Amino acid sequence: MSRMEYRNLGRSGLKVSEVALGGWETYGINQDASAMVREIVTAAYEGGVNFFDQADIYAKGRSEELMGAALKEFPRHTLVISSKVYWPMSDDVNDRGLSRKHVLHSIDGSLKRLGTDHLDIYFAHRYDPDVPMEEIVMAFDQVIRDGKALYWGTSMWPAARIAQAVEFAKANGLHAPVTEQPEYSMIRRDRVEGEILPYTEEAGVGLVVWSPLAMGLLTGKYDAGKPEGARLTEKENWGKNFLTEENIQKVRDLKPIADDLGITRAQLALAWILRQKGVSSVITGATKVQQIEDTVKAAGVRLSSDAVEQIESILKR
Repeated sequence: MSRMEYRNLGRSGLKVSEVALGGWETYGINQDASAMVREIVTAAYEGGVNFFDQADIYAKGRSEELMGAALKEFPRHTLVISSKVYWPMSDDVNDRGLSRKHVLHSIDGSLKRLGTDHLDIYFAHRYDPDVPMEEIVMAFDQVIRDGKALYWGTSMWPAARIAQAVEFAKANGLHAPVTEQPEYSMIRRDRVEGEILPYTEEAGVGLVVWSPLAMGLLTGKYDAGKPEGARLTEKENWGKNFLTEENIQKVRDLKPIADDLGITRAQLALAWILRQKGVSSVITGATKVQQIEDTVKAAGVRLSSDAVEQIESILKR
């Protein structure tokens, strides 16, 4: 079993585990999920995961509560806890977006639900075109100066807006974003590789990517078709467009490569992302202990140029 490895978050001094655990909607849908969450979080921590990612919108705060309760079992200084702000949390006109009002109010709600006095990273969950960039940057800078977060980052922002935030912050002696959280996987790669990485890698903004397994598609669980109860088949969602026979066949064809390397396809998919030096961490989800026990083993896996070439020959068909 490989041991967890850690990378700097961009050019910051913060070290994050190569594999992270995210809550997303996974935690909080089932109101009796506390035991499950505790088991998964514990398995992740024991596997070397130190980075735990959340957002206020995940199950409307319930996900933060469940993960926060589980994380209380561990020394706070050993954890990197993040959450996010942007999406509406109520019908109130100001309970959304990246206004100074919403950012400064929302951080308190996330801290309370997570049961901690500070976040390590606070993310702007989307870019907000209705708020001037200077107000956004100054709001997150205030969160850091108040001691409620140590770093801040962006999520799913256009590269030009990340650059604008970094430049404004540095020009005015404010804390600049040190990380961006984009969607990135073997199935969805063009935006990150074509737009985001060319800027963030040079600027020292580390990527912590979400949906690295394409909602489970890259694990091989759809090899035999579309099983009942699988997340990509049970409801309409943003991932439905990549559950195609063409993509399923690509995943099937990746199996011999993974087998030759003595790893699972989930580990292969994560190692393929971690080959990018501009990536600091991959954020995985889990609804079973076995899933996180599998994915943490991707840490430290380094793919040879031959292996990458074989993978690319499949992905680019």
